[in-house]
Amino acid sequence: AICDGRDVFVPGIMELVERTGIHSGDSISVYPAFSISQKVKGIVLDYAKRLGKGLGIVGLYNIQYIVDENEQVFIIEVNPRSSRTVPFLSKATGYSLADIATNVILGKSLKEQGIFDIYPPEKSRWYVKAPVFSFAKIRGLDAYLSPEMKSTGEAIGYDDKLNRALYKALQASSMQVQNYGTVLVTITDKDKEEALPLIRRFYNLGFNIEATEGTANYLKANGIRTRIKRKISDGSHDIPDSIRQGHIAYVINTRDIGSLDQMADGYQIRKCAVENNVTMFTALDTVKVLLDVLEETTLTISTIDA
Repeated sequence: AICDGRDVFVPGIMELVERTGIHSGDSISVYPAFSISQKVKGIVLDYAKRLGKGLGIVGLYNIQYIVDENEQVFIIEVNPRSSRTVPFLSKATGYSLADIATNVILGKSLKEQGIFDIYPPEKSRWYVKAPVFSFAKIRGLDAYLSPEMKSTGEAIGYDDKLNRALYKALQASSMQVQNYGTVLVTITDKDKEEALPLIRRFYNLGFNIEATEGTANYLKANGIRTRIKRKISDGSHDIPDSIRQGHIAYVINTRDIGSLDQMADGYQIRKCAVENNVTMFTALDTVKVLLDVLEETTLTISTIDA
């Protein structure tokens, strides 16, 4: 947003794919927002105007919000500065935000620059910003996504269809998007119920599934054929060998912070995946986005009466 001390201009509202707990710079961002209501947008704009004027900001600032399932809006933080979203939103919306903000700082109001509305009409095309990571170049860095930012760049994809824009952004970020192969799954107990329909979608697309014993037993009990891999902490080399053999397309690894064994095993799995250039996910929200893309771009086979 830009505030001139009297008026506020919000060029766009972006929505993050991953939920709160992952740094916004490591999240996939989408403009315009794809799931929030007009009511929520109204609250977001109201808060943006009140904060800009109340804090006495003259220039650029950005605000991060949480929206819960009851459409309550909470503020995480307000940053009275430019950010990495500025060039992205400038490209997506057509407004040169750096120029507008510089003029504001020099004393030229938003109205004097021809900007009279707080929020312009949203674009009909979808714009997606995907993070770029350099885990393979930064030795020893844990690839598990967290509130600590780990991305070193970003890529943009845009299209008239959201899933196509997502696909372009993922490809541009150097992610290997494959529609075949094996998915290696190690899921903590608290995430198993949420992960089940996602793994089933991989299975229905024709992927083979491999998992550690606890995850494998859960998937088998729910009708998904799964090959069991023994844990690294048990002295087994099953998982590293699978990753190094080259047939693993994706690794999905979530963790329970309170489990030391999971922490140790998970770190070794993520390290091995990075070293062997295997696409890895530690957030189920990102997995869902990938599946949306794969289901739109993959030809599937079924019986004629299915």
